[in-house]
Amino acid sequence: MDIKWLILGIALVMYLLVIIFQEKKVWITSLAALAVTVLGLIFAGSSAGSGALYGNVFTPQPSAFTLLCHIFSLINWNILMIYVGSMIIAALFIYSRVPARIADALVTAAPSTGIAVVLILAMTGIISIFVENVATVLVMAPIALALSKKLSLNPVPFMIGLAVMSNLEGTATLVGDPPSMIFASYAHYTFNDFFISQGKISIFFFIQAGLLVGCIFFYFFFSRAKEKASVEKERVISYFPLCLLLIMIAGLAVISFLSAELGYSSGCFVLGLGIAGILWYKFCQKKSGGEIRQLIKELDWETIFFLIGIFVVVGAISETGLLDDFAVWLARTTGGSKAVGFILILLFSVLISGFVDNVPYIIVMLPVAGSLAAQMGISPELLMFALLIGSCLGGNLTPFGASANVVAVGILKKEGHPINFAQFLRISGPFTILTTAAAAITLWLVWA
Repeated sequence: MDIKWLILGIALVMYLLVIIFQEKKVWITSLAALAVTVLGLIFAGSSAGSGALYGNVFTPQPSAFTLLCHIFSLINWNILMIYVGSMIIAALFIYSRVPARIADALVTAAPSTGIAVVLILAMTGIISIFVENVATVLVMAPIALALSKKLSLNPVPFMIGLAVMSNLEGTATLVGDPPSMIFASYAHYTFNDFFISQGKISIFFFIQAGLLVGCIFFYFFFSRAKEKASVEKERVISYFPLCLLLIMIAGLAVISFLSAELGYSSGCFVLGLGIAGILWYKFCQKKSGGEIRQLIKELDWETIFFLIGIFVVVGAISETGLLDDFAVWLARTTGGSKAVGFILILLFSVLISGFVDNVPYIIVMLPVAGSLAAQMGISPELLMFALLIGSCLGGNLTPFGASANVVAVGILKKEGHPINFAQFLRISGPFTILTTAAAAITLWLVWA
């Protein structure tokens, strides 16, 4: 039996189980990665022609150790270092209370409550460019709830707005969300390429088109709140985490200029800043060993280990040539039409990501989109950007499409405002359609 069908079977079972048992997804992907590794060892002595995995990673090797080293190389350690380092900086940024202070300043400066709410939602999105989405929602939720209670506003659209705005902007830069990091790794995009690539505006600006439309959309929910709000200013603990965040952004920009490839320099740099932040937290803030361990423990380790398993399984799929086969089938389905291919990938991504974790989906589909673009003779960015926009913004569609949505719904329930699927969709549906359309149209006009 051809090993590629065995690998495909493992991947399909893995995806199905991840969908059914979300809380066990790390164990499922880890076992799938182990199964792929064992298959590689079994077929290591086979020839490529008899069905062994081929390519740069699973070339038949006489040494099991060499094969394991190749499998180990499937994991993108640079991306993982960037993610861990940026999570540490984000946690310290939230601890500093700087985001809450900025929100207080916006409320004070805004001429009306309606505009203040929109400004807070926009700020939530901007913070989420550099801070993990769930953390952003958690730090902004108390502000939203307090303002809603004080001015007798319905907190439901406000809280849903926090979630969907954070999901929207998480796509804008290399450090925003795992899908963006995965895209950067596959397309060899640097931090700066998210702003300008090949002399054209890039994904950052397409997402800002969505942000603008999203702000207009939510203004209609709160435009009748004309009363001027006032709040007590939050006391900032320290501006050092903000400095770390700014240094991270500037440093990644400089590294982008110095290196055409993402390389390990970016990961080492961001992880180094994270370690510096922990040292500051320990010695300058005089935190105990237990508090340091708690900070590290609360990082999103589940996503890290989830990514490791996914990298191995999807890397094996890619090496078998299955993704190229799928791209050939898509090219035939679209009839070579650039517009049909663009719309197909965009809509498919929105619908799938509304119900399924977008990380494994985008890892699988990026090579497919790139191969499809090559077969159609068009710019790969057109289809890969469509994939990124659809898979990230599609998570806004349902209450379980993204972790930030789940958290927002949970907070509303705890505060005595439980909502069902239909109530969430009443807000998220139009928001997802409008923001995705705005980003996609801007993308098409620039890259088509």
